Amino acid sequence: MGVQQYDEIGEAFEGFKSLPLIRHGEVPSFLGMVGEVRGKSVLDLACGTGFYSREFKRRGATDVLGVDISVEMIAAAREIEQRDPLGVLYEVGDVAGLRPADRRFDIALGVQCLNYAEDVAAMERMCRNIHRSLVPGGEFFVLAQKPDYRFDCVSLDQYGFRCEPTGEETETGPRVRVTALLDPQPISIVTTAPRREVYEECLRAAGFREVEWVPLGVSEAGVREFGEDFWADLLAHPPLEMLRCRS
Repeated sequence: MGVQQYDEIGEAFEGFKSLPLIRHGEVPSFLGMVGEVRGKSVLDLACGTGFYSREFKRRGATDVLGVDISVEMIAAAREIEQRDPLGVLYEVGDVAGLRPADRRFDIALGVQCLNYAEDVAAMERMCRNIHRSLVPGGEFFVLAQKPDYRFDCVSLDQYGFRCEPTGEETETGPRVRVTALLDPQPISIVTTAPRREVYEECLRAAGFREVEWVPLGVSEAGVREFGEDFWADLLAHPPLEMLRCRS
């Protein structure tokens, strides 16, 4: 489900980070949850064009490996690395079939990653591969569609996105169409919003512990730029949620 649609986006995916929901909600929330990375190694799974890979390298990670199933996404990430070298490495790879690395990482990231598992068995396989890639006590940080998001709530258009159910149901949860309202051409991606218990059961079956859900927030810069009232609907009905766990 995920490969072709991301291959068609390529470096245009970078534009997502300019939209209010991502710039002032997702990015500061996710960076804040992960916290200090100085001196640590980072495995960025479903890295896309490498936004978080680059961000954590700039924040002092010793080495960063970005992995994505999309050839075009990795090509775009490598091109950005060539223009602005940081020492981030990128590989094409499927998290569900992740090959054993010759080393383990302190931190793994899964931004819009596990929600592309086609079924529960695939998600559990992904979780096991990620667990195997971490040092004992290593941390795994996830960001994805909010499991129990109410699609009949207020529109997210003012935050740069539209989130709609497709009407399809999978073993893990409902299919969702997310549209980034980019100018001049909006970009839509179909993903899944797995149920909360699916995440928790797959992570624990893979050996993860201390599974904790973390709510999305809004940065102080976002409040200064748009005002508190602007963010009220987003904070009341956040479309994204995060979780953290430990190997």
